[in-house]
Amino acid sequence: MPVVMDADRMARSLARIAHEIVERNRGVDRLALVGVRTRGVPIAVRLAAQLKEITGQDVPVGALDITLYRDDLMHHAVGPQPLVRSTEIPFSIDDRVILLVDDVLYTGRTVRAALDELIDFGRPRAIQLVVIVDRGHRELPIKADYVGKNLPTSHAESVSVRLAETDGCDEVVIEKTSGEDEA
Repeated sequence: MPVVMDADRMARSLARIAHEIVERNRGVDRLALVGVRTRGVPIAVRLAAQLKEITGQDVPVGALDITLYRDDLMHHAVGPQPLVRSTEIPFSIDDRVILLVDDVLYTGRTVRAALDELIDFGRPRAIQLVVIVDRGHRELPIKADYVGKNLPTSHAESVSVRLAETDGCDEVVIEKTSGEDEA
């Protein structure tokens, strides 16, 4: 179970991504962060703090639960009794640039579900995707705008992003797996 990113490397990646966001968007006016539950939310909160440190401006943060938008709702990844958490977007997404934040980009199906749900909340000016790890193996034509680390993997491996807020430590590890439960 090799650690491919430790806490320090994750922090540096988020700081770099925050600077890239400010540069690409020429500031943070009209930006908002929306994290995909579970680990995308604390990452979005951390990015908001980084953006405030760089610009002095607050960037609103929301949380998206994509459970009911997944295309595998009745399959092995979710099951017949899905755990539905709340979606909290306490601001209008209309005419904003939304930074959709998740931990791992794999097949693209999670992002597709998140896009479907997000569009139900309004019409953003644009949506940009932020991920800590892009592990490849896309099944849909989805590409991240900001990536902490590109990490080529095999289908027999899984990537786990662990965060202090949810797991007690910050690290990214590669594990051998028997199935493909990530999206």
